[in-house]
Amino acid sequence: MTETSLTYRIMVQSASVLVPALGLFDPKIRSGHRRRQGATKRLRHWAAAGRDQTRPLVWFHASSVGEGLQAESVMNELRRLRPDAQWVYTHFSPSAEQFARRLPVDVADYLPYDSPAAAEVLLEALAPDLLVFSKLDLWPELATRAAARGTAVAMIAATVSRGSGRLRWPARPLLRPGYGVVSAAGAISSEDSERLARLGVAGDRILVLGDPRFDSVMQRVQSVRRDDPLLRWGEGEATLVAGSTWPEDEAVILEAFAILQRRRLASRLMLVPHEPTAAHLVAVERAAVRAGLMRPVRLSNAVVGAPLVLVDRVGVLATLYGAGSMAYVGGGFGRAGLHSVIEPAAWGVPVVFGPRWHDSRDAEVLLQAGAAEALGELSRREAAESLARVWEGWLTNDARRLIQGRRARQVVEGGLGGARRSAELLDGLISLRLLQRSPTLGQ
Repeated sequence: MTETSLTYRIMVQSASVLVPALGLFDPKIRSGHRRRQGATKRLRHWAAAGRDQTRPLVWFHASSVGEGLQAESVMNELRRLRPDAQWVYTHFSPSAEQFARRLPVDVADYLPYDSPAAAEVLLEALAPDLLVFSKLDLWPELATRAAARGTAVAMIAATVSRGSGRLRWPARPLLRPGYGVVSAAGAISSEDSERLARLGVAGDRILVLGDPRFDSVMQRVQSVRRDDPLLRWGEGEATLVAGSTWPEDEAVILEAFAILQRRRLASRLMLVPHEPTAAHLVAVERAAVRAGLMRPVRLSNAVVGAPLVLVDRVGVLATLYGAGSMAYVGGGFGRAGLHSVIEPAAWGVPVVFGPRWHDSRDAEVLLQAGAAEALGELSRREAAESLARVWEGWLTNDARRLIQGRRARQVVEGGLGGARRSAELLDGLISLRLLQRSPTLGQ
C-alpha cells in the first residue's frame, strides 16, 4: 500500500488544530471548520440509511465553486452513461456550500480534514467504486487509502499552473503519494499533462481531454431565458460589466469611468464585487464619489438605464455578462488570481483584465485569439488611463468590439466536448471496477 508520510500527517493534524484560532479573525474559516467537524457523522448517517451496495457509487470532490462547475458538467454527462449510480459530492470551501445543495446528488457535504481516521471511516461507510478529484484538489490520505481498498481514483479538468506551489519543495514530495495512485487523469492541455507527471501521476494514465468548464459555461448561457429581467440592463447605452472585482480592480475601473465621463462619452458601468458585503458596498460608493462620479445606484434599488450600478446580490454575474457590450474580469491586480474570463466570452463580448493573468490558460487563449485585452503592470493612474483607452475604443468602434466578441465566443465553442470525454473516461473506470467486484455486476 502506498502511504502518505509521517510529516504530511503531522502537518495536517497541526493545521486542523490551528484553524479554530484563525477562525477568530475570519468568519468563513470559522464557518467551514464548524461544518466540517460534523461532516463525517452526517455522511456515515446517509450511508447507513441510503447506500445501496448493488449500485456503483461515484464520489466527486471539488474544492470550491469553480472546480464544482467543472465537476457538475462531467457529472451530468456521466449520469447519462450511468443512470444506476449513486452520487456523493464533497467540497472544502464554505463558498461552495450553497452550490453543493443544488446539485442532483444523493448526498453533499464538506470533506473532513485529510486524516487517516477520517479517510478510513468514510471509505468504509461509503464504499465508493470511483473517487474523482476535480482540477487539482487531490487529498493524499484519502486517495491512497481509497486505492488500497480497490477504489479507482481519477482526476478531471486537471490543470497545474506554471507557478503552482505543488510543483515545489516541500509540497511536491509530500503530495506525491496521492498523485501516484491516480488510475486515470483527464488533463486540460499538454502542458498540464507534463506537470501532472512531475507531481507523480503515471504518464501512461494521463489523457488530454480539454476543460469541462467550457461545457458548463455554455450550458449556463444557453439556459438563460431571452426575457430574463437581468438582460434588460443591456438596453440603451453600451455597458461594461465588471465582474468579480476586488478593491484593486475597482480603483482602476472607477477612475477609468471618470475619464470617460469627462470626455462625455455615452457609457454605462455595472460593478459586480466578488464579495458584496455591506461594508464593501459602502466602500465602493465612497470610492466612486472620490473619483468624481455620481453615487452608484444599487441593483436592488436601480432602474434600467442608470449610468453606474453597483450589484448587491450574488449569483447573478453569469447572467449579467449577457447584458454587457463588453466585460472587465477582476482579480488581475491583486493576489486573488484572475476570475473566469470564459463566462463573458461565452456571451460573445470582448474581455479586458489586469496584468496578473499569466496563471490563467483561458486568458492566454483569449489573448492569442485577439478576443481580449490585458492591462500592463502600471501605476493606478496609468492603468486607469490604459483601461479608458480600451473602453473608448470599444465604444467608438463597434466593428472592432463585435469582431473581438465573436472571436471570444468562438474560443468557447472550440473548447466544447471536454465534459463528454471526461465522462467516458470515468465510465470506463467504473466498468473495470465493477468487473473486478463481480463479473456479473459489471454486465
